[in-house]
Amino acid sequence: MIFGKIDFLNLLPFHVFIKRYARSTRTHQTLHYHKGVPSALNREFAMRRIDAAFISSITARNCHHFGVGIVAQREVLSVLSLPNADKADADSATSNLLAHILNIHGEILIGDKALRYYYSGGENIDLGELWHERTGLPFVFALLCTHHHTDELRRLSRAFVSKKVKIPYYILMEASRKSDLSPAQIIHYLKFISYKVGVKEERGYKRFVKEAKRKRLVPPLGTIRYV
Repeated sequence: MIFGKIDFLNLLPFHVFIKRYARSTRTHQTLHYHKGVPSALNREFAMRRIDAAFISSITARNCHHFGVGIVAQREVLSVLSLPNADKADADSATSNLLAHILNIHGEILIGDKALRYYYSGGENIDLGELWHERTGLPFVFALLCTHHHTDELRRLSRAFVSKKVKIPYYILMEASRKSDLSPAQIIHYLKFISYKVGVKEERGYKRFVKEAKRKRLVPPLGTIRYV
C-alpha cells in the first residue's frame, strides 16, 4: 500500500501510531510512503498514484473512509488568516475555501508555518474558531481516504481512534528541530486536534459542503462513503 504522508505536526500522533501498528501486523511488509503537502497529495490520490492518504475534505468526494480525519473542535491554531493582502495558501484547498465561506479577507497560512506565526504572537483570525462561533460545530479539515485496502484501513482506523497515542521523547525532539517549535508548543498545539469523525463532526463536514455548494465556490460535491 502506498500511503500519502503529510509532514505537518497535526499528524504526528498518527505517524507514531502507524509505525507501531505496521510492526505489529504484516502491514510493514507492504507499506510505502509518498510525501507531499495536502494539495499535492489530493492530486496524487485523484490520479490513483497513492492508495491512501489524509485528503482535504473539500476534495474527498465519495471516497472510502472509516471515521478518521483531522478535526478542530474549536480553535485550530494552524489555519490562520493574517491581516495582509488577500493571498491563498498553495498548500491547501479546504482552508482557502473555508476563508471564502466565512467571508474572511487576508493572507491564509496553514500548517507548521502558521504555528510559528501563532506562537510568535502575530495578529490573526483562527478559522477553526470562527467556524465554531458561527455554526457551533467542529470543522473537519481532512479525511483518511483510500481507493483500495478497505478492510486493512478499517482495522487501522478503528485501532487509531481507540487509544491515545503517546509520542516518544526522541520523536518529539526531532519534530521540534524540524518545525522550529519547542516541545511544549507542540504538545500544547496537539491538544486542539482530534481525529475521530463521529456524528457531530459529520454534521460539521456536511454543513461545510452545503455552504460551498450554496456559494458556488466549487463544483457540486458528493458525500463521503462510510463503509
